[in-house]
Amino acid sequence: MRKKMVSLFLACIMPAPLLLAGCGDSSHDGKTVIELVHYKPEAVDIFEQVAEKFNSTHDDIYLKVEAPNDAMTILKTRFVREDYPDIIGIGGDINYSYFIDSDILADVSDYAGMSDINQGYVDILEGLEFVPTEGTYGIPYVANAAGILYNREMFEEHGWQIPTTWEELITLCDTIQAEGILPFYFGFKDTWTCLAPWNALAVDLAPADVCKQVNSGSTKFTDQYREVAEKMLQLLDYGEEGPFAYGYNDACTAFANGESAMYTIGSYAVPQIQSVNPDMDIDSFVMPGSSDANGNTLNSGVDLQFCVMKDSPNKEAAYEVIDFLLEDENIQMYLDDQKAVPCKSGDFTLASNLDGMAEYISSGNMTDYQDHYYPSEMAVDAQIQTFLINKDVDKFLAKFDSDWVRYNRDIIRMVQDYEASH
Repeated sequence: MRKKMVSLFLACIMPAPLLLAGCGDSSHDGKTVIELVHYKPEAVDIFEQVAEKFNSTHDDIYLKVEAPNDAMTILKTRFVREDYPDIIGIGGDINYSYFIDSDILADVSDYAGMSDINQGYVDILEGLEFVPTEGTYGIPYVANAAGILYNREMFEEHGWQIPTTWEELITLCDTIQAEGILPFYFGFKDTWTCLAPWNALAVDLAPADVCKQVNSGSTKFTDQYREVAEKMLQLLDYGEEGPFAYGYNDACTAFANGESAMYTIGSYAVPQIQSVNPDMDIDSFVMPGSSDANGNTLNSGVDLQFCVMKDSPNKEAAYEVIDFLLEDENIQMYLDDQKAVPCKSGDFTLASNLDGMAEYISSGNMTDYQDHYYPSEMAVDAQIQTFLINKDVDKFLAKFDSDWVRYNRDIIRMVQDYEASH
């Protein structure tokens, strides 16, 4: 079944002139060149610093780091041409699923550093496999966490308590609103922002493997996502007027300026918020989607992992690079800059905006983002935005189910064939 999915993720690619040049020769002044291509342009400075440190301390390996714009498209184009870097730095999403199925990633089960990785994030990556696959294909590096950011100073001033159930959250919103303060700012003009509260609610209200269940034919999204959709609509009552007229930057700026008490977004937004208000005291808590506080889980996924390419002739040198990236000092530098969550277990200092989520991180009580399983062609973010505008739950869910079949036919067939033979 391997390699059959390659056409799905390589169907729309950029023309050859936009390709990155491959590393070509394997030496740099006699050194083995390891080419690492990652998709995090916001972390370019950190990677440049780490590469400089590595190259100044290693006599036999030269680390070459690239972070092109639209990195995933560039990588897919290179893969078509069989022009592979040694290491790729990508997120834990459906692209990773396609890459596993296409059999282009090396099995890194023999990498000794895997024993230091938080098992919760290893499990999250394994959950992204379309069907169970023998081996390990990604080394989780850092994660992010999504739920509700809140203005800690404002909460302390008013004596508001952190909610642990849906009912407590609604009561809190009513209290904040009664005091003349806006509970949430959404910024839903940018469709992708609609996924933040959607994912945070879904991890509490729908099975973590709901997409796999739908693929196997055992359930439908109409049955599993109804409560998620209804509660998304309810949240709109506590946001800015006309949330579809304002985008992500508007919402970050408004929250930074104290125009709302809370913001339904992930930890990845904190650098943008603090670029407006560097002194803002931000904390966060998990979205309490259900009526049972014991059912709360952190919406967290692998934001950056390292995968060694199967065709790399320098696997051991690639491991040496990854060893260096996983040194505590280098991870901490990345965490400080990007306000991220470490996937490696250890005594790391988390950003203060993660105080309310630290317990979930340390205990491994986390569930991946639902949208990491959604094909990009389905444009679920735009579907959610349209639903929030039209407010027709039944129509939205029916379209979700029909579009899922339309855009996942090959995956559904693969899953059902696998289950029939196992």
